[in-house]
Amino acid sequence: MKKLIYFVSIVGVSILFLTGCSSGSQSKSKEVTAVGSTALQPLVEQAADDYGTNQGAKINVQGGGSGTGLSQVAQGSVSIGNSDIFADKQSGIDAKKLLDHQVAVVGIAPVVNKDTGVKNVSSKQLQDIFTGKITNWKQLGGKNQKIVVINRVKGSGTRATFESAVLNGKSAVNAQEQDSNGTVKKILAKTPGAISYLSFSFLDNTLQPLSIDKIAPENKNVLDNKWKIWSYEHMYTQKNPSKDVQKFIEYLQSKNVQNNLVKKLGYISIHDMKVIKSSDNVVTKK
Repeated sequence: MKKLIYFVSIVGVSILFLTGCSSGSQSKSKEVTAVGSTALQPLVEQAADDYGTNQGAKINVQGGGSGTGLSQVAQGSVSIGNSDIFADKQSGIDAKKLLDHQVAVVGIAPVVNKDTGVKNVSSKQLQDIFTGKITNWKQLGGKNQKIVVINRVKGSGTRATFESAVLNGKSAVNAQEQDSNGTVKKILAKTPGAISYLSFSFLDNTLQPLSIDKIAPENKNVLDNKWKIWSYEHMYTQKNPSKDVQKFIEYLQSKNVQNNLVKKLGYISIHDMKVIKSSDNVVTKK
């Protein structure tokens, strides 16, 4: 009888141990890693903090650029690849194997150091700056000061969006390249004559955004495509994302987040857009 009791006790402890292991693996399944676009990063980071607090989920968010995000999610290295561009526009990515979840829209503005003395340029002038034809702000009515172009690295979705809208297939001038919106913002603020481009969500009074053809870089002008430099913010997953990944993305797409956090951080709600843009940059009314 004592042997039987001892055996039952051992079995009971074993079951408890296995149950504990099972619970641990379930909590591990709640870990979600999102990598990629630095333009989208502030939104995903804040949403991850809010969601994690309420849901008990662990969301890891990292930058690295759209190219990195798309590459890693395609390889299965991360749960989510954040991107400013459509996956079919990224070399080496089989977009058919990925799911596109659009969570916001972001405008992108040319931005200069505040001391240049220029606040508006034409579309042609902006193209000439970034292709190296215009090299001094004096040529645009500003200071007699050399133009210092700061570009984004290849693989940046922000760069791809900007060049698609502005350069019209022409090659960008050779210039220093930076890998994030945050770094570009810091360099612009302290470099006389500097120009680059930033997502609207990074704009503040330390810099001078440029109007183009007298149209201001404002969210209201993106809604109907008056301001043409904008992109969707994509969160790409593989075809069958886990429930935890799906729930987090649905949280970002919810009316509450779209109407509050998205707008608070300077992005545009996907629900407010009056137009649709295809991966080939064809814009149509909703």
